[in-house]
Amino acid sequence: MTSPTTPVHALIVVDVQQAFVRGDGALPGAARLVDRTADLITRARAAGALVVHVQNDGPAGADDEPHTAGWELHHPVEAGPTEHVIRKTHDDAFQETTLQARLTASGVRSLAVCGLMSEMCVQATARTAVALGYRVVLPHDAHATHDIPAEPGISAAVPAATVSRVAAWAISQDADVTTRTADVTFTATPPAGRPVGGPARN
Repeated sequence: MTSPTTPVHALIVVDVQQAFVRGDGALPGAARLVDRTADLITRARAAGALVVHVQNDGPAGADDEPHTAGWELHHPVEAGPTEHVIRKTHDDAFQETTLQARLTASGVRSLAVCGLMSEMCVQATARTAVALGYRVVLPHDAHATHDIPAEPGISAAVPAATVSRVAAWAISQDADVTTRTADVTFTATPPAGRPVGGPARN
């Protein structure tokens, strides 16, 4: 794991919705997750970085079915020119959404990804960001998932912390996986209208 010091232009907060962080369906470690993601949001706002809250639209009957209590975002949104909500229906927050266009319009070249689930939406979003040429930072203590239940003939139950570690390890050659949220720093995105030449790794 590394501790990058180069600030990033944006924070992508993936699926931190009430169904997954409160009540009976809360992830193991949900309290720590929302503490870390709240810290990242606060510091990104203070730096003038772009903050994008990604909100998953689950199918009918799911815990995150649109417009149900579980679908609501946990963190309050301060809507404005540098803070937005993007809804999705796939694991990858770039797939069939306006996320890439939003990043491009804001001049973003580097970003941090946090939220849930580690091995699903967080990893899928981070992988696409890398493929598109962004420098990606993944703070290890700011993403989480559920335990994987035991499956006879395959494996015993896999603890959530192990699943998150493996998910981060799988992309660590392409993304900066930090040990702590505190290692992530932010900077303002370039002024509107300033040519940036598209995504590029710093």
